[in-house]
Amino acid sequence: MNFLRNYIKQFHPIVWTLLVGTVFARGSSSMTMPFLAIYLSTDLNMHPLLIGITIGVSPLLGTIGGFIGGHLSDRFGRKPVMIFALFTWSAVFYSFSLVSIPILFIILNAVNGLCRSFFEPTSQALISDLTEKGKRMRAFSLRYTAINIGAAIGPLLGAYFATKSADISFIVTGTMYLLYGLILVLQMNKHLRVGNISTQRSQMNIRAVFHVIRKDRMLLLLILGMILVNAGYSQMDSTLPQYIKASFTKGVYLYSVLLSLNAIMVIILQLPTSHIAEKFKPMEVMVAGAVCMALGMFGFGFFEGWIGMMVAMGLLTLGEILIFPSNSLVIDQIANESMRGAYFGAAQFRSLGHFLGPIIGGYLLSGSGGFTLYTTMTCVVLLSVVFFYMGSAAPKKIEKKTLSS
Repeated sequence: MNFLRNYIKQFHPIVWTLLVGTVFARGSSSMTMPFLAIYLSTDLNMHPLLIGITIGVSPLLGTIGGFIGGHLSDRFGRKPVMIFALFTWSAVFYSFSLVSIPILFIILNAVNGLCRSFFEPTSQALISDLTEKGKRMRAFSLRYTAINIGAAIGPLLGAYFATKSADISFIVTGTMYLLYGLILVLQMNKHLRVGNISTQRSQMNIRAVFHVIRKDRMLLLLILGMILVNAGYSQMDSTLPQYIKASFTKGVYLYSVLLSLNAIMVIILQLPTSHIAEKFKPMEVMVAGAVCMALGMFGFGFFEGWIGMMVAMGLLTLGEILIFPSNSLVIDQIANESMRGAYFGAAQFRSLGHFLGPIIGGYLLSGSGGFTLYTTMTCVVLLSVVFFYMGSAAPKKIEKKTLSS
């Protein structure tokens, strides 16, 4: 009991609120968003290219919204940005259950991406604000684990609701985001009223912040590499469910199993893998992750049985474990304290890959088939290694620049 009590005390109560809230919110969204492509294809008979646009518009808005939302959180505080995003997010999922016109799905998913881009970087910045520097990697790893606990449960429930009514899953997700927002308001009112907990506010306007960030070489290399990684990784939510549904018997259930396998592997392997990865530079870890992810992508187009697809998902998952937490750590290390939200927000430009990936993937799937699609995405992900390798030497230069200034 003492160990558990001490473990809990090492993080701020709001950090724990964000971690627990992430489990329920991500679990709820995992019931709906991975199955959105199937819903649009089956119930609305949308063309694969139009489905790709519908799914891709969300990260496109996130590309712009992340930087703006992060800057606003630096300027005016984390609380108003996060609360606004959660309540709007809730309204979006309630609206999903009411509409049936394709253009409205595109608009709603655009707002969905905008809400995510405001909330995610701001919540990461707040975790960093409220956590000791030596414990931030642990906090980011716990956050990523929380994401995947929710992702392990959500798809199984989503598969069940997919056989009943997609509207139910939309309503459940909207309710969870609403409750998350209300609880976070109560916790912030209780714990963020003390002056010494408040974050340092930035006095720079958005143009000046953008000018500083665009000169950060390591951040630019990181973003470029992550755009390519996300272009490949986005296939898991866009083309993969369509491909599996058309190519495998009981494809919806196979897809649910693969998503759950992905999440369970992250939960089990995240902490031990992170412990090993700490011995290397973050960018070097991301290079290894990109290679594993590329092998997984190739496996999706090559294998024809359930076991082979599970092996491919295992390789992709290992790459994901290595890449994404290291990405957050790099951003935290290079960010100026008063611009932390803007840095985490600027990193959302990597979402351009999530926009382009589904569109390119939808085009290749409908025109050339799965093997060509996933071979192409294998090459795209491998190209990110060039940028991560170039960035592996950048931290020392950035550190010298920071010390001299």
